[in-house]
Amino acid sequence: MIRVVWFLASFLVIACSVSAYAHESQPGTLEIKQLAPERYDVIWKAPIYYGKPHPARLQIPEEWKDIVQPTERRLADSILFRRVVDVGPGSIEGSVIRFPGLESTITDVYVRLTRLDSSMMTAVVRPTRPFVELRGERSWYATAGEYIGLGFYHILLGVDHLLFVLGLLLIVEGRMMLVRTITAFTVAHSITLAIATLGFASVPLPPLNAAVALSILFLGPEIVRSWRGESSLTIRYPWVVAFVFGLLHGFGFASGLSTTGMPKAELPWALLSFNIGVELGQLAFVFIALALAWSFRTLEIRWPRWALAMPGYTVGSLGAYWTIQRTVILIGGLLK
Repeated sequence: MIRVVWFLASFLVIACSVSAYAHESQPGTLEIKQLAPERYDVIWKAPIYYGKPHPARLQIPEEWKDIVQPTERRLADSILFRRVVDVGPGSIEGSVIRFPGLESTITDVYVRLTRLDSSMMTAVVRPTRPFVELRGERSWYATAGEYIGLGFYHILLGVDHLLFVLGLLLIVEGRMMLVRTITAFTVAHSITLAIATLGFASVPLPPLNAAVALSILFLGPEIVRSWRGESSLTIRYPWVVAFVFGLLHGFGFASGLSTTGMPKAELPWALLSFNIGVELGQLAFVFIALALAWSFRTLEIRWPRWALAMPGYTVGSLGAYWTIQRTVILIGGLLK
């Protein structure tokens, strides 16, 4: 497998990381709870975006009137806006809520509407369509489709996760070993994704991000050893490393799903569909890499030796950078 493919893919990853490096796309949440026939509690949780208040703002329908003074509270990772509104006579169904400024970000917004009869509506608002129309409960296939898209979108923005997969591809030799390695990573992160989403275990985000970066840094020297023709436990059994670190990455995937506050009735479909979306995104990334490898092999392109060494050093350097950056953020948070 021609290593220039990984060289090109590494630069693609770096280019993406300039505008969307890992986990700066933590979602916002909007929770609307009915208190009386015409009265609703509206809570807008805007995540801190690159250390600053989120550029998106909440825009409710004009006919909704505040009946108490809106409040604002700053949390460690977000700003919480709360208001109680009177929506006037008639049904809330069909009302459109907008998020001006969301289109200039890479974050999603999870919306949940809870009615007096305990029925719920959930939706995902994306930067490409920064508004939501409140409506009745959705069918299971509507929920599945939305969360498949969410999982696919999450993995494509998860530059650190893709870089880890890239590192595994650089080490793996042979088709069967590739299948075993990708399968091991998939099974492992599916396990911890389910465990975290169902609430059986959780990992604080700052140390988790640092640990994910450390897993990428770990692969850097192994890639260089592989390129030099050396051997190690990781090179001989990459599927073992994929499984072990896959458990860790699964908690990272869960961060894109566990904050939705989805109703329990939707949880099984949402979890399954989100994981399917993640797998589709991961497989698309692997397929593109393999397609590029086949293309360069067919074209018989030759590259200098230093270019072939670049992928390993790129993965290791970026892993080191993220590890230091996230460790500093972690320490800074502990000292506050």
